[in-house]
Amino acid sequence: MPFSFLRGLTLVLLALCATGCATPKSYVVLMESPDGTTGAIVVETANGTTRVDKKMDAVALDGKSAKTFAVEPPRIEQDFSAALKAQPALPITFRLYFETGTANLTKASKADFQNVLTTLRERGPSAVSVIGHTDTEGKSKWNEQIGLKRATAIAEMFKKEGIKVIELVVTSHGESNLLVKTPDDTPEPRNRRVEIIVR
Repeated sequence: MPFSFLRGLTLVLLALCATGCATPKSYVVLMESPDGTTGAIVVETANGTTRVDKKMDAVALDGKSAKTFAVEPPRIEQDFSAALKAQPALPITFRLYFETGTANLTKASKADFQNVLTTLRERGPSAVSVIGHTDTEGKSKWNEQIGLKRATAIAEMFKKEGIKVIELVVTSHGESNLLVKTPDDTPEPRNRRVEIIVR
């Protein structure tokens, strides 16, 4: 069955059914995104423009009607199982936190690091970004350096654990990308972090 799908704020599935479909021969259905949100789509056909903004609602593309209709899960599975299975895994972001002024993980983040390793091993070789961050204590130049030390420390831990990656990008944002906005010279544990993005 030919199909296409779009990813982003919303997941849209297009079905082209053989004869005998209870639904129209071709239709677009709006699916819930992995984060639980549902965006909206606007479909233009010979019968006009239709906005679809409710999950599992669809609109026919065969020009017979511009009205939306609900599609039941069994029908979704029948029409789109191949498309859904073919989707690449979505990016996952992890945050690990550090002791003040160091590249040493907090006790809780040492445990969380095991979840990162598990994910990387299960997904197989992935593109990985490791971005170091700091709070606003100290000078900006120093924070840029400590952010890079933190990111590099995590990258070295991956190598030590034998993690294979397609690409590994290690960078520092220092204090320029705060998770929690604070004034200068403010200690904030949630800003002392490394963000790991697995694609």
